[in-house]
Amino acid sequence: MLVAVTCDHRIGTPGAGPNVRPGRPEVFVGERVVAHLRAVGLTPILLAPGEAQLDLILSVVGGVVITGGNFDIHPKHYGQPALWETRADEARTGLELALLGECVRRRMPTLGLCGGMQAMAVALGGRLLQDIRADASQRGVDVLDHEQATDPAQSAHELVCEPGWEWLRGPGDGGVNSTHHQAVDPAFPGRATVAARSPDGVIEAIAYHDRAMLGVQWHPELLSSPGACPIFSEFAAAVGRASCSSASQKQSKFSLPPGSLP
Repeated sequence: MLVAVTCDHRIGTPGAGPNVRPGRPEVFVGERVVAHLRAVGLTPILLAPGEAQLDLILSVVGGVVITGGNFDIHPKHYGQPALWETRADEARTGLELALLGECVRRRMPTLGLCGGMQAMAVALGGRLLQDIRADASQRGVDVLDHEQATDPAQSAHELVCEPGWEWLRGPGDGGVNSTHHQAVDPAFPGRATVAARSPDGVIEAIAYHDRAMLGVQWHPELLSSPGACPIFSEFAAAVGRASCSSASQKQSKFSLPPGSLP
């Protein structure tokens, strides 16, 4: 089954050596995301920032993955002024919010990773904390360091799951990595259901349409081997269920009534 995966973009590293090989624009996605999708039987189609043919793409895929990146969703997208410096990327944000809007409308299985979860929350009418530490300082509370200094292949903190969502913890010590300075505003999660938090109360997972849409604030692809991550397995299962449902509806639509054949 095909699934669409949003990509990041950057200026590549200039080539070494005496020949002139300047850095040029690149579109990319983490290879671990691709490996995890393939391990659960899904085939990724990569979407570059600014892609306009969303109807065509969504007509041939069974699900969508919104990946993270080193940028912020500008607060204008959730009706707020910018309180602190914002690293916006409108090419990515525009594509991902439009894509998520269609996924919500079509009830298409969707997986949001790290910043992808934040985009999902915004698409569902939620808001973001523009900077976790600055917000905590204003409120006079302590928070964990959500931009870990260690390798994100290691967990940074525990995951506190709502009842029925314990499976999100996955293999190993059940902890998650943490590479973000923004988060879903716990006072304004929109239509999303909060599925898990960090020990300091920061939202770590949201869901909508009964697990068909799932967002996690961490990078699960870095914490387990391909094929051993329950989050990707559940996403593949959701894609399979939606595909079967769609096929059944099409068959019913074009079926002839009993006794109509000679």
